[in-house]
Amino acid sequence: MSSEALTIVFADISGSTRLFEQRGDESARETILGLLNLCAEVVASHGGEVVKTIGDEIMATFPTVESGIEAAVQMQRRVSDEVSCRRERLALRIGLHHGDVLHDRGDVFGAAVNTAARMASLAKREQIVTTADSARKLSASSGLRTRSLGRTHVPGKHALLDIVDVIWQEDTTNITTFQGQESLAEVHHDTCLELVLDGIAVTMDETSQPLLLGRDTSADLVVEAEWVSRHHASIEYRRGFFVLADASTNGTFVCLGDDDPVFLHRDELLLRGSGNISLGQSRDMSPSLALVFRCS
Repeated sequence: MSSEALTIVFADISGSTRLFEQRGDESARETILGLLNLCAEVVASHGGEVVKTIGDEIMATFPTVESGIEAAVQMQRRVSDEVSCRRERLALRIGLHHGDVLHDRGDVFGAAVNTAARMASLAKREQIVTTADSARKLSASSGLRTRSLGRTHVPGKHALLDIVDVIWQEDTTNITTFQGQESLAEVHHDTCLELVLDGIAVTMDETSQPLLLGRDTSADLVVEAEWVSRHHASIEYRRGFFVLADASTNGTFVCLGDDDPVFLHRDELLLRGSGNISLGQSRDMSPSLALVFRCS
């Protein structure tokens, strides 16, 4: 196996699950393949190489950070301009990182690949997320701008990583950015989350692994009820906030302070202040099974 420094880019199609549900496998697959081919064309035009496609995601490598980010920007702009993508509510989530990788039989491996994959998992629709270290390799003449997203945990690394998103939209009014070698201001928001369920208390901080909630006995906090999914939801520290992500059948109800409950289904919500979380049905239906939380 050989090793070299490359920029690894993951581009994932957001909205594909709903598309398969609404359009059926054959029609949806044709649309997804069309978008993946569009991304592959952009990769080639920027001197990159497609390593593989994984379902609705494409993985590519580039010789430099600039070529990788420029390709990511072009992918976002091409997809956002596609009428069919707007009609079907499809978009890209892109993550990338520059570092040493190992080559083996046409594939690439290593910590840099894992970090790039983590950046993609943090990205939202129409967003490009990368590490601040990668962004600092941009030249001042590139014209590419980035914005701090705070710090996050990457599996396999002890220290938290500073992360940024790349500003690719034409209108960047009121966006605070940094370029080139300028220092990245650390962003601090909530750093502690306390959760209580039926007398059991759990505390999370910015170094904590994601907390799993559900009916399965392997969950970190087990909620035993027939309306709760085995792997119902998770909470993780991301970009200075604690994020609740629902992955269930029946959804999750969240009360933030005295506000009305927010219903979450296959979506995410930033937890703030204090409140309660009810899995599968509202707190009024089963108050003893509600999680009480407080951010500080």
